[in-house]
Amino acid sequence: MILTVTLNTALDITYRVPALVPHASHRVDEVTERPGGKGVNVARVLAALGHESVVTGFAGGRTGAVLRELLAPLAPVDALVPVAGTTRRTIAVVDSATGDTTQLNEPGPQITAAEWDTFLAAYESLLREADAVALCGSLPPGVPVGAYADLIRRARTAGVPVLLDTSGEPLRRGLAARPDLVKPNADELARLTGSREPLRAAREARRRGAHAVVASLGAEGMLAVTPDGTWQATPPAKVHGNPTGAGDSAVAALLSSLVDNLPWPDRLTRAVALSAATVLSPVAGEYDGAAYGELLGRVQVTPVSTAP
Repeated sequence: MILTVTLNTALDITYRVPALVPHASHRVDEVTERPGGKGVNVARVLAALGHESVVTGFAGGRTGAVLRELLAPLAPVDALVPVAGTTRRTIAVVDSATGDTTQLNEPGPQITAAEWDTFLAAYESLLREADAVALCGSLPPGVPVGAYADLIRRARTAGVPVLLDTSGEPLRRGLAARPDLVKPNADELARLTGSREPLRAAREARRRGAHAVVASLGAEGMLAVTPDGTWQATPPAKVHGNPTGAGDSAVAALLSSLVDNLPWPDRLTRAVALSAATVLSPVAGEYDGAAYGELLGRVQVTPVSTAP
């Protein structure tokens, strides 16, 4: 079983409009609602790949009830902890003319100390059955900024490999707890290390505590700096569509590859192909299966020299 943690779950709402024009009214052609938050998206993709996945984190209020209702018919197991506050919504507005997406993210609910303690007890219990765990996304108000560092240490004590996918101070503190893998994008890595050069920044993130670093480089693919070597994987061509959830699909690919014990080049191939196939899907947490199969054979993975 692969456990995904989404402390700041969301109801993902996607609006599709013919063209997005500032300061104008718009007629929406299509509306979709999906259970969301980074770890929820990861779990949905893992289930589609054939892996047993369990979702935990927080859900509350009317929005949280809708999220859980939409999650119920999907394959991931719902182990979300109820809270008194209301789960946030995220709004993605897709411009059909250009394929560009504008994202609006609401703040999450206020989490009480008692609710956090309830979650920690549930997390410890779930770790006993987990083969791997992913800690994903932002922290809602009330959750300690060092929460991910705490959860990493608990996973390591339980002998469960852990992937961290967050940003800012939670990422900085999480690194010190020595996660098995972190997956920042280029901007998050630059803010963490102060370097805009991806290889240098990824090596610095490893120096700060991560066992391995996989950096998302957008259209340029992914860079992996690991104890076994350094590689860059690139897609065969730039894909156009809705990028929401592409990074979450990459996390799902890396987790599934970890559980399947694949070598790093194969892990990167899976991650880049799945990420690109997600861009071609209209909503987050899903991917174009035909495109994924076709892209798997076309991703280029090359060793990167780390000589000074």
